[in-house]
Amino acid sequence: MEEKKTTTRAAERALDILLCFVGKPELAMREIVEKTELSKSTVFRLLATLEAKGFVKRDADTEKYSLGFRIWELANHINRSDDPAILFLPEMERLRDDIDETVSLYVRDGLERVRIQAVESQQAIRRVAPIGARLPLSVGASSKVIVAYTEGDLLGKVLSDPMWPAGIDRDLYIKQLQEIRAQGFAISMEEREAGTAAVSVAIRSRAGNLVAALVLSGPISRMNEEQMIRYVPRLVKAAEEMGKLV
Repeated sequence: MEEKKTTTRAAERALDILLCFVGKPELAMREIVEKTELSKSTVFRLLATLEAKGFVKRDADTEKYSLGFRIWELANHINRSDDPAILFLPEMERLRDDIDETVSLYVRDGLERVRIQAVESQQAIRRVAPIGARLPLSVGASSKVIVAYTEGDLLGKVLSDPMWPAGIDRDLYIKQLQEIRAQGFAISMEEREAGTAAVSVAIRSRAGNLVAALVLSGPISRMNEEQMIRYVPRLVKAAEEMGKLV
């Protein structure tokens, strides 16, 4: 039994190391140690195993690590026929071309939202949206759309999360969710990042279930509240087209 626990713990730590590369293609060992909070000797040992199996590779010149060919080999075997990040990309590109602001796609994972796809604006000043970014469900237009349209006790879990931001009023948050359900969209102004704004709508499947949150974001110099409301019909149309695919 003890051997099984040790093996499971080693597997979890190895996976934690691989997850460090989300949003950052290259990492020094020092950075991995900091991110995982594991000892240097443990990280060294696990990296050696992952490198031997082809899951990471080490640059001899920079001594930095990156994901290896085995990751891409496995990724090629993923069934992408029902992957929203692939299915919705053409419509996201059309939306970006029409409005020329950054378009993102978020899904829920536990008490976080994860950006699984993004098409950035072509303007010089734009919202940069790294794929794989994980953000809390307490802040942001897409977070509120996800919570507002998710069935079950998600709201209770979000409100009782120990990581709930001290500066956000729970009663106001609940009121905002009610408004989102009534009007069909959410707006945020500098909630998470200074100088940025976003408007989000829900993507529902043909069965009526929430699939993802579609978001349009950009600098507040171009996206004030009045302008974002004008974008809502185009966002809703895009979300409806995406929903027909799932």
